[in-house]
Amino acid sequence: MNLVSEVQIIPLRSYDGELVAFANFTLAGAVRCKSVAILRRLHGGYRLTYPTRKLGSKHENYYFPINNTVGREIEDVVIAEYRHVVGARYDG
Repeated sequence: MNLVSEVQIIPLRSYDGELVAFANFTLAGAVRCKSVAILRRLHGGYRLTYPTRKLGSKHENYYFPINNTVGREIEDVVIAEYRHVVGARYDG
């Protein structure tokens, strides 16, 4: 079984800013992760940020990968699907 499956990309209409899309995906066939932001990196490529909530003056993540291996696999699969959905014309 793949760690990341059922990836859904929701591109934004404006590609001028850092935020280009949101992603939803299933993790380990058991957990649905929603509203993961896909952001354009300043020097090319993309990165993911996970949903947060504000507690006083701090922002706390609802969920996030706790090791680099899992984080990288999620990022690779989600960004590959984003590139597939929007095509190379929007690739940063």
